[in-house]
Amino acid sequence: MSIPPAVARALAHARLSAEDRALIDALPIADAGYGYDPFGLHRDFVGLSLAITRPLYDRYFRVRSVGAEHVPPTGPVIVAANHSGTLPTDAMMLWTDLLLKVRRPPRPVEDHFVQTLPLIGSFFARGGAVGGSRGNTRALLAAGELLMIFPEGVPGIGKPYSERYKLQTWRVGHAELAIRHSAPVVPVALVGPEEQMPQLARLEGLGRRLGLPYLPVPATPLPLPVRYRLHYGPPIPMHRLYRPEQADDPEIVREASQRVHDAVEALLAVGLRERKGRLFT
Repeated sequence: MSIPPAVARALAHARLSAEDRALIDALPIADAGYGYDPFGLHRDFVGLSLAITRPLYDRYFRVRSVGAEHVPPTGPVIVAANHSGTLPTDAMMLWTDLLLKVRRPPRPVEDHFVQTLPLIGSFFARGGAVGGSRGNTRALLAAGELLMIFPEGVPGIGKPYSERYKLQTWRVGHAELAIRHSAPVVPVALVGPEEQMPQLARLEGLGRRLGLPYLPVPATPLPLPVRYRLHYGPPIPMHRLYRPEQADDPEIVREASQRVHDAVEALLAVGLRERKGRLFT
């Protein structure tokens, strides 16, 4: 079951401000036919997604962001961020912030299981998300798109509360892509999501039977209304630091990935210092 684009547009227009509607209508989207781009993104569903996330962004998580001007307004770029919070509201808030501040459609790169989830998988795709295959990500960067990547993946969003703000294993695929496509990487630190929904346990067997890596048992039924703080750092100029052919050198790729890791870690330290222990204000 899916929502027709006309219905999505009507629902979005009923909830969005005139300014947000104008933003959606002006987004650069490569229409491959019937309003869809080659990966399933549709302008009307981007609008509906914003209509859903905007109240959370403004009133529930009360997002504050610093440094979004570091994200280039055109051309291929990767935004690499830490991942946490049990539920992917961190990705939703980063997507919303990029859409509002940079005014181009972000393309979240998701784990493959997300695409198999009933309704959710197709809805996310209509809003711009793509499965994390090399073919998908390479094609999007070649087309000059803005990718959102969380190098920690599932271990990041599912880490225990005792590991909060400790980056998990930092996968290197984003660095290989950035070098190969001469794309800058903008590091981002999200402060707040780590405390929104502490996990009590993980039911891995039941989760696998449901097509998930695990089923979380959170301490709260819904995420707590912690304030989100987003800190963007200056872009790491992979196109100046490395040649495209060096994307085939594992040592070079690991070195580039470590640059991004260290930048995100430093931004987390800044965000935590500025927060001064305040979770909700």
